[in-house]
Amino acid sequence: MPFLKIQTNAKMSSEQQQTAIKALSETVATMLGKPERYVMVSLEYNSNMLFAGTDQDLAYLELKSIGLAEDKTTEYSLTLCQKVSQQLNVTTDRVYIEFNNADRHLWGWNEATF
Repeated sequence: MPFLKIQTNAKMSSEQQQTAIKALSETVATMLGKPERYVMVSLEYNSNMLFAGTDQDLAYLELKSIGLAEDKTTEYSLTLCQKVSQQLNVTTDRVYIEFNNADRHLWGWNEATF
């Protein structure tokens, strides 16, 4: 049920992209205490991104999950920023993260909802 969407203008090879999404999938599962079999990660390259007036490498993340603890978003931000910096080579001050706590009845999977 956790979904991490990453949009970036950082150029990476296909191999680097696969390594990054695997590492981030493991990170999200561990961070949220959820089985990785439910974690989905999407990495989108978009060359038309700008932050603070420059097109220097950046990343925008959306983390959506059922039961996302509001009091842990600072901790989640630290973990995700560090992992994105490591995997995408984007400095942590060039990362924005949007957190979204999803309602169970609004999250579908396997012909039902959670």
